Amino acid sequence: MVIIGCGALGTIIATTLVRAGIGKVRIVDRDFIEYHNLQRQVLFNEDDIRSQLPKAVAAERHLRRINSSVEIEGVVADVNYTNIEKLIRGANLILDGLDNFETRCLINDASLKHGIPWIYGGAVSSSGMTMNVIPGQTPCFRCLNPSAIGGGLALTCDTAGIIAPAAFAIGSLQCAEAMKILVGAENISSDLTLIDVWEGEFRRLKVNSRADCPACQGNFEFLEARSGAITTSLCGQNAVQVINPDVKEISLERLAEQLRPVGEVCCNEFMLRFETDNCRMIVFPDGRAIVKDTDDESLARGLYAKYIGM
Repeated sequence: MVIIGCGALGTIIATTLVRAGIGKVRIVDRDFIEYHNLQRQVLFNEDDIRSQLPKAVAAERHLRRINSSVEIEGVVADVNYTNIEKLIRGANLILDGLDNFETRCLINDASLKHGIPWIYGGAVSSSGMTMNVIPGQTPCFRCLNPSAIGGGLALTCDTAGIIAPAAFAIGSLQCAEAMKILVGAENISSDLTLIDVWEGEFRRLKVNSRADCPACQGNFEFLEARSGAITTSLCGQNAVQVINPDVKEISLERLAEQLRPVGEVCCNEFMLRFETDNCRMIVFPDGRAIVKDTDDESLARGLYAKYIGM
């Protein structure tokens, strides 16, 4: 089983299913832990923040102490078209703990291509939704979102925040469906489930397969994408992630030496931090960087090119 994203939903899913004794769990997350995460991300604590641990590393350590009989692998990586097929190889189920629409479309493509079920889940403000995608049996995520555009006037973490009970409710529903899928139960849901914990609302909507759905027809637009540097605004963090797909590995120690003339550099085996141009940058061993204190993707891409290189 693979859990992609280890924030609010991901930590709830991971701790629930590991406690249930799921045999093997891979947790993939690109981010590190900050104090504002702790109100809803149940696996982490202040010691993890002081140790500057990536979420996937901290999750693996905590989960091993919860249930040592489960094989747990934490992977610090961004999920994109260059690596998703490797990350889900051998999995019998994918669980969505993301806040990123495009990556969900990518998971949908990979799920349909390889015939691996996945469970979509999302939460914002006091509401959330979840849906099972069983290749060949149910509508897919692109059937639900035909435009494949995640923008518009929808609420986001930036504009509405999120309260922990919404994440707990959606994560719990995802776990229940995961257990049913893994044991081959007959009453697996094919509906879109929507809740609002503040208003006390619970609805189930029928989703129909679309004859013109590109993913269902084998046209995997997100999986087959090709581009240069990939930039992604991180929900609710005033930060932009920058990835150069051509960079597979980077020496943080060597980069630290190069950057010390720029300013103070803090480095451990998991990440490197430094400040420049009124922004904070965090660089990971796979060459990925998160540029804090800006939502300007062009600026973030420029800082990456200036200090890390394209």
